[in-house]
Amino acid sequence: MKSVNFLLAFVLMAMASAYDPSPLQDYCVAINDTKTAIFVNGRFCKDPSLATGDDFTFSGLNIPADTNNLLGENVTLLTVDYFPGLNTLGITIARADFAPGGVIPPHIHPRGTELAVSPKGHYLCWFCRFQQHPLRQNPNPGFITLANSVFGTNPPIDPYALARAFQLDVNAVKQLQAKFSSTN
Repeated sequence: MKSVNFLLAFVLMAMASAYDPSPLQDYCVAINDTKTAIFVNGRFCKDPSLATGDDFTFSGLNIPADTNNLLGENVTLLTVDYFPGLNTLGITIARADFAPGGVIPPHIHPRGTELAVSPKGHYLCWFCRFQQHPLRQNPNPGFITLANSVFGTNPPIDPYALARAFQLDVNAVKQLQAKFSSTN
């Protein structure tokens, strides 16, 4: 009985600490002045009464970036360094420019959200995800095996897109897809 109680207490404590805490304040405009600010989220925060609209605006994402490179893409990241009002909001904004046939290599950002807008043309997106059913289908939710998620999908991801993203020969990608295929 003691071991059951201990196990139950351990599981409850583990679940209680497995969440993202709520922000301590609505916003925290990042500044470098250590004398007139409080420290939150790894940055010093401007006094909220001194915040202005300029702290929450940025111009420059309207400028296309150079896509003349191996991947045919260029990502412009807008972080708290350039947009101080983003601090503590859990947001990073990005502009991705693509040449025809351009790719972004497969990547992950846990608990991340992406919004994609195409002002002209079209593009294909693949998302590798997991089902959020803790203790039911997956003993480690959030764990993503990248090789299976990239090369073992059904239907398969276009091998030409993967070849460009990983800078591989198309035949090498097809071999990897055959090895990680869900039919094997």
